[in-house]
Order: sequence, then C-alpha cells, then structure tokens
Amino acid sequence: MTILVIAEHDNASLKASTFNTVAAAINLGSDIHVLVAGSDCASVATAAARLDGVQKVLIADAPHHEAQLAENLTALVVSIASDYSHILAPASSLGKSALPRVAALLDVAPISEIVGIESPDTFIRPTYAGNVLVTVRSADVLKVITVRATAFNAVDTSGSAAIEAISAGTDVGLSSLIGRELNKSERPELGGAKVVVSGGRGLGSSEDYQRLLEPLADQLGAALGASRAAVDAGYAPNDCQVGQTGKIVAPQLYIAIGVSGAIQHLAGMKDSKVIVAINKDSEAPIFQVADYGLVADLFDAVPMLTDALHSGN
Repeated sequence: MTILVIAEHDNASLKASTFNTVAAAINLGSDIHVLVAGSDCASVATAAARLDGVQKVLIADAPHHEAQLAENLTALVVSIASDYSHILAPASSLGKSALPRVAALLDVAPISEIVGIESPDTFIRPTYAGNVLVTVRSADVLKVITVRATAFNAVDTSGSAAIEAISAGTDVGLSSLIGRELNKSERPELGGAKVVVSGGRGLGSSEDYQRLLEPLADQLGAALGASRAAVDAGYAPNDCQVGQTGKIVAPQLYIAIGVSGAIQHLAGMKDSKVIVAINKDSEAPIFQVADYGLVADLFDAVPMLTDALHSGN
C-alpha cells in the first residue's frame, strides 16, 4: 500500500497539522508520499522531506496552486489518485474543502476526522459532538480520509525523503482568491499552542476579555481562545473560537476562564492534557472535565493568578 498525505502549508513553511497527519499515515503503512501543491514552495518540499516516515515528496509548483484553492487541488489529487490506497489530509479548512470533492469524483465514501486507526480499512471517528466514538470500516479500494491532528503525536524531522517534481495540471478556473484578511499576533497559533488561555461569556465584555486574559497569556506564552458564546457576543475574533464549530485543540495546558462548558465547546478541547477551570458556578459542566477547578469570581482570581506568575510565586 502507498499512502498519499496532502501537505498543509503557506508556501513558505509546513503547518503543524501535516506532522500529525503523517503520524497517522505511519499507522497505515510504510510507503508514504507527501504532496506539496503551491507556488514557489520549494522550501516546503524540503521541510516535508525531513519528516520521519516519508519516502517521497511530490511537488506541484505553479501560480494557480498558490492559494491552494479546493478546485485546483482536487483536480491535481484526482489525477494521481490511482497510485494510492489511501489519501489523507488534515481535518482543517484545507482537508474539509478538498477531500469531499476528491471522494465524490472518485466515487468513494469520505471518512472524516479520524482519531484512531485499527487497521488499513477500519477507523475510529467521533460523532455527537465528540460524546460517542464510532468504528467505521470502508470497503472502498481507495480510502479518502481527513485526520484530526490533535489525536496523533507529531512525527520528528530526521528523515531524508526524495523530492520529485510532478505536473501541476491546469487551472480549472472555477474560483479565484480575491484577498485575505489575516489577524497577526506575536502569540502562538491556537491550533498548535502548548498552552491555551480561553475565555467565555462570563468575562462580560471584549474589554475585560483583553484586560484579564492577555496579561495571563503573556505570562504563560499562551495562545488565546474563546467559547462560541464569547465570539458571538463580540468579545473575541472568530479565529479564537474553540469547539465543534471552531478549532479543535489539545494543548499541554488549557485554562478555561468564565467558560460554562457547553457540549460544543468541550468537543474542541476535552483532549487537552491538563484542564484548569475558573468559574463562579460550581455546577458548570466545565468542572466535569477539568483536572483542576476553582470556584471563584474570575475578576478576582485571574488578576491574582497573573500577579503570582509574574512574581514567580
């Protein structure tokens, strides 16, 4: 069996999710290829070649792949799909956009957001907001799969795979990128951060979200997150949302402040290694998954915690 992993990148560097997706691929077989589709992306291919377990990196370098539009990426993947038994991509916006299209064109059933692999044709995936894990078996000759990156430990970078240039295909012309509005931050990216400080509706306002959470995150070198309720209320931007309809995270430390713990939020963070919750409601569902819980007024507790971290106490 030969497995194809679609790399997620920004044309300059690999996204962390690719490291985890390759780790999932290793559970399926030993002949792993990574596809890098982009523009002026040679540095990405070089980085992919260093991933442990990868035997070959395919690079499709062309201007029409710069934005990694789903339509162009799909056409490219379908053109080489016959060489593979499995096609994997991270369960990010990239994978969720492209792989269902790939599966439809290849007339196979896509398998989404796997968190475990039992055999080359049997996989584990969450459903009902992560409250139930189901085992699914595919009879398709070719398996098209998205991988929940937080479920697999990232591979190391001591490999030395061969790099092969392939035809980039043509621009199918069905979509074009008009522009991007990106939030720039000195903090770690939420999806790959080791520490996340997350705020909920209990913070009461965007001013208090920033006033209380930003100093704490700075002390911990943490990324900032938020519940959907906080995002909907305008306390935090959309790209901070953690949960079933936001980002799935599994940091070493997750601090939930003023987060009640709705089932949709828990689905996005309950695999965190250590969960700390601060909430004045002792019945809040967040305490059911927390390793450490503090029933207190966050407006008193958070400044005290920040001050203690600052003073080293």
